[in-house]
Amino acid sequence: MIRLRPEHLDAIRQHGEADYPHECCGLLIGRIDAQCAKTVVLTAPISNAREEEAKRNRFLIKPEELLAGERLARQKQLDIVGFYHSHPDHPAIASQFDLDHAWPMYSYVIVSVNQGRACNVLSWELKDDRSCFSFEKILEGE
Repeated sequence: MIRLRPEHLDAIRQHGEADYPHECCGLLIGRIDAQCAKTVVLTAPISNAREEEAKRNRFLIKPEELLAGERLARQKQLDIVGFYHSHPDHPAIASQFDLDHAWPMYSYVIVSVNQGRACNVLSWELKDDRSCFSFEKILEGE
C-alpha cells in the first residue's frame, strides 16, 4: 500500500501533462512503516534523460539526479520509496520494460496521459521473485 496526498497525485498528473507526448519521471520520497506501507511526503520531478527519439515510450534517470534525490531525502530524514512516470497514450499498466528495470521494495506509480490529459494513476510493486508486478493500493490522504 502507498499513501499519497491529493497534491502529490495532482503534481504527478500535471508533470505527465507538461511532458506529453514524452514520458515524465520523478521520485517519491517518504517513509516505510513496519508493515511495509509507504507514505509519500514529497514528490521530486526529474528530467527524462533519454535520447529525444526514445522519450515517447521510455524514461531514464541520470545517476546524479538520483543521488541528488537521495541527498534531499536524507536531509529530511526520509527515504526514496518509489518512482513515478507517465505512459503517453497508453494505460497506466507496468510494461515488460518497466518490469525488466524495476527494483524490489519500491513503488512504481504510473499515470496514463491520453491526448495530453492525465487519466488513471495506478501503483505497482515488484514481486520478491521479480517475476511480475502486483497492483499496489493507493490511499489518498494524510
